Amino acid sequence: MLLSMSGIGKSFSGVAVLDAAALEVGPQEVMGLVGQNGAGKSTLIKILTGAYRRDHGTIMFAGKEVDFATPAESQRAGIATIYQEINLAPHRSIAENIFLSREPVRFGFLDRKRMRSESNRILRGFNLDIDVELPLETYSVATRQMVAIARAVTQDARLVIMDEPTSSLDDREVELLFQTLRKLKSDGVAVVFISHRLDELYAICDRVTIMRDGRTVRTGRMDAISKIELVRAMLGKELTAFTSRSHARKKQGTDKPFVEVEHVASGTRVRDVSLRIAEGEIGGLAGLLGSGRTETARLIYGADRKDHGAIRIGGRETNYSHPADAIADRIGFVSEDRKVEGIIPEMSVRENMTLAMLPQLVRRGIVDQGAQQEIVERYIRVLGIKCTSPDQQIRELSGGNQQKVLLARWLCMNPRLLIVDEPTRGIDVGAKAEILKLIRTLSEEGLSVLMISSELEELVAAADHVTVLSDGRSVADFAADELSEDKLMGAMAHQN
Repeated sequence: MLLSMSGIGKSFSGVAVLDAAALEVGPQEVMGLVGQNGAGKSTLIKILTGAYRRDHGTIMFAGKEVDFATPAESQRAGIATIYQEINLAPHRSIAENIFLSREPVRFGFLDRKRMRSESNRILRGFNLDIDVELPLETYSVATRQMVAIARAVTQDARLVIMDEPTSSLDDREVELLFQTLRKLKSDGVAVVFISHRLDELYAICDRVTIMRDGRTVRTGRMDAISKIELVRAMLGKELTAFTSRSHARKKQGTDKPFVEVEHVASGTRVRDVSLRIAEGEIGGLAGLLGSGRTETARLIYGADRKDHGAIRIGGRETNYSHPADAIADRIGFVSEDRKVEGIIPEMSVRENMTLAMLPQLVRRGIVDQGAQQEIVERYIRVLGIKCTSPDQQIRELSGGNQQKVLLARWLCMNPRLLIVDEPTRGIDVGAKAEILKLIRTLSEEGLSVLMISSELEELVAAADHVTVLSDGRSVADFAADELSEDKLMGAMAHQN
């Protein structure tokens, strides 16, 4: 084995987060690493790469026992980690990023010619023909990941760890990434592939390691483990995640449109979008990345201004100049990027949850802590948010529980419309099931919901109807009884 981690244990403040965890990766192997949020995946990887020190256990790498004290030590040993939020220098060129902190020098000067030629050679090996002198920020997320991989190759990495690498990629970019991983494998590099997307695990991984509650519960070949078995092992219970809603269910709302978007356009990303959502209905919004989904939601919310078209909510045309106007009109927006646009990591669960309604809680310049406490405790109980106390910093919660806090932030405002953009991105299967169930329950209680998702099975399972966008235009709308993943994919490709 290239890597063998066994009996790994780690505790924080007396609480065990890893207990006899294990991970083995062979040379030229793509090993999937899966588990619910809080299963211990990130802690295990941080121990391997020297960000954390283990309490006990053994790590063997390339035939030697290792105990990396810093990430720099693990990098020098041949381990490269590419995180979901790519940690490169966006304003510097592709070539400069590939050789960042290892710039070649000739006669005491930076050898830019060598940097360009070496960068081009490496990227051509990944079938990527780009201008390496342009700033990294001018390229897509997929290309930036290729650059991060190229940087790992120039460091002579023997093991590359990829943490949720496809979360911001469309299907074509995912395939480009997979071609690159296959190239790494053929060149003798092993990969640890961390993902919540089961289809991707089966497409690229040779084996999978499953973690639950800080332990490694199963390791096996991908072709010997069914999806149901995989999810059961992660959850420790039967799969209940994507049970389709009854398309014949009696709607709690009416057929009268509550949200009406008519021929709205803004810049080049939203060209001509129309959609309708009735009261108590979940309206889905589908489309490839760049199709204008999030931009349409931002127009409804007042975060961006439309060039033309009409937006009506509750029969009244809206012209919000700022999100504060939408909030005052009881519209909530759970952003797709909870880390950047959602949570405030250094603040507590209590503070994050009541952020939007602080003006209502302030009396003569002082927060009514009694009222605040009552609201927070109620939503922690109702939504099943797992935290040690309302005063725990939100950054310490799992992704699924962070998402519940963000939902609670808007639910306590008693909204008329809730916009949820990629509500299950980056969270585990069990948390996904809970979030989808919660959204269904809210709609059945009369809340109108606009749900944006790249996971077509989620839209099919949860939505009353789905509007499909392509190149900034609405191209199809499917009612619940005609919804299918094939139809959605065909419309997204504009093949209707």
